[in-house]
This record gives sequence, structure tokens and C-alpha cells, in this order.
Amino acid sequence: MNLGDERYVSVTTFKRDGTPVATPVWCARDGEAVVIWTVADSWKVKRVRANPRVTVAPCDLRGKVTGPAVDGKAEILPAGESERVRDLLRRKYGLIGRITLLGSRLRRGATGTLAIRITDI
Repeated sequence: MNLGDERYVSVTTFKRDGTPVATPVWCARDGEAVVIWTVADSWKVKRVRANPRVTVAPCDLRGKVTGPAVDGKAEILPAGESERVRDLLRRKYGLIGRITLLGSRLRRGATGTLAIRITDI
């Protein structure tokens, strides 16, 4: 099973000193990769820019890991790709996904969020 098929995944990014920070997020399958959507100025994004190494594991809504973690490489996608990822999330999460993404766009604007692709998983 591709981790992109999970309802939630825990994405662990790493601080400069190597300390892991796990965050539960929505995800979608993008071929063999997993894509996630997040606030553009989040610490997660800053950590990915500094170190693209991540681990990804299935989890529940609160972030409790429910399966094995795998290593991956994160890449922040350009704005055009972010809209495509939002479309993937809208399709996967249905009405709640559309409402959440619309609310985010109203609060943060079109550039307030971005997408991250995780490969090598």
C-alpha cells in the first residue's frame, strides 16, 4: 500500500541539531510519491528547506503512529504544482476537504499554503 492512500500520515522533519519533529497531516498519492499540503511559513517548511530528509508513517488524526515509518526525501513544490495537489486533496477528502481548502484560501490567500512531495519511500 502506498502511504498516500492513508487518511493521515505523520511526517517527521528534523531540526538543524537533528531533533525529530512529527506532525500529522493530510496526504494524497502522486504516483509513487506522497504529497502533503501545509501553511507556507510553517516550521515544517523551514525544516524541509534546511534538511529534505523526512520519515513518514501512517497515523490517526492525533498523530498516533499506526504502522512502520519509512525514510523519504521532501521537496517543496512550485506554486503551480501546489494547486494540482490541492485538487488531489479535494478529491480524496470530499466535502470536508473542499471546505477546509476553501477556508484556508479565504484566510491565507492563494500563496499562503504550499505543497510538499515526498519521494524515495
